[in-house]
Amino acid sequence: MTLKNLNIDNTWTLFLDRDGVINKKLENDYVKHTTEFEFIDGVLNALRILNPLFKHIVVVTNQQCIGKRIIFPEDLELIHQNMLYEISYLKGRIDKIYYAPQLASENHPYRKPGIGMALQAKQDFPDIDFSKSIIVGDSMSDMEFGKNAGMKTVYISNEPKTNELIDFNFKSLIYFAHSLSTNW
Repeated sequence: MTLKNLNIDNTWTLFLDRDGVINKKLENDYVKHTTEFEFIDGVLNALRILNPLFKHIVVVTNQQCIGKRIIFPEDLELIHQNMLYEISYLKGRIDKIYYAPQLASENHPYRKPGIGMALQAKQDFPDIDFSKSIIVGDSMSDMEFGKNAGMKTVYISNEPKTNELIDFNFKSLIYFAHSLSTNW
């Protein structure tokens, strides 16, 4: 199966993980301030390419740094406001950001691999069809989230992985965007 076989059109929804897909992941740490947030090379161009290809583009991100009281929700909101400004300034788009502040130990259904954030997105955008949705993530919990919701899954890593939860492997979001773009 290839991405082209999916017949992706502008009725589809793109779900994106944040850390490791949009911005560089900090080793054994969290992005706590706007100065620590750094886009991965090619991401802004990728989001510009993906903008017209999907009806909805949403971010779903586990942010237990809030549950751990490392940052406040207001800090995360500021990080996200700056991220959205940069993306829209360069002609990309993210329609909404969903985050799970709960601790991993809570096993809360809102945290990935639970599908609470997907269900919230569907409530906010009732036309979302999970069978016409793709999750792009860099962890197996992202892949499990996608499968639990009935989505196609794209695993981002320099090392392609074979697993029943992974439908497609790409090195980064820009490689994924180019694979969908007819202009590439």
